[in-house]
Amino acid sequence: MCNRYNPTIREKLVGLGFTLQDEADWARAIGPRQAGPYVLPGGRIVVGQWGLIPPYATARHPRARDGRPQMTNTARIEGIEGKPTFRDAWRRGRRCLVPADAFVEPYWGTGRNTWWSFSRADGRPWMLAGLCSEWTDPATGEVVPSYTMLTVNADGHPLMRLMHKPDPKLPDDAQDKRSVVPLADDAIDAWLHGDVEQARATLVLPPPQAYRHGPEDPTKRVELPPIA
Repeated sequence: MCNRYNPTIREKLVGLGFTLQDEADWARAIGPRQAGPYVLPGGRIVVGQWGLIPPYATARHPRARDGRPQMTNTARIEGIEGKPTFRDAWRRGRRCLVPADAFVEPYWGTGRNTWWSFSRADGRPWMLAGLCSEWTDPATGEVVPSYTMLTVNADGHPLMRLMHKPDPKLPDDAQDKRSVVPLADDAIDAWLHGDVEQARATLVLPPPQAYRHGPEDPTKRVELPPIA
């Protein structure tokens, strides 16, 4: 699953016709719980926390029962309607686009992790399928926007099934490799405005030729702070 990506810069998004209502900006590479842009129906850009804040949370950085950070930057589409963290946003149709110049995944084909970068072959930004929400801080009353990326099973995809460390105990078609979903251009309207079944139907990974991919240039890698 994606834990680091390169959000599209604000100037490029404005040039594509999206609107940003304030001067907020974001880093060129971000990880979970950092600020990034997402696009609402109608084209408005919102800057929020990458990692959906559950509606039941008492803090914007919730923790699991074992005390570790609760990771909500991605959401499996399977069974999402029953997951307390994401079901409210899903049922309410709080779907959005997450613009990205590239996302990063681990490749284990050599027996050790090599970070691979995935950008769009035609040079345009990806529009990744996302969910968004707003959470009100009970201590301060501040309204905090947040978002997550949807993921699908990639075991059958010729390219994305190569990512992530394989489980040697499982067959190739049962690894449950995951991938975020770059939406096809003609699927964006259905994702943003369609009903639940129409939205589900858009969650299809592009063919391998749609990606520009390969090992990330280590000289350009941005090291992110640890997740608090």
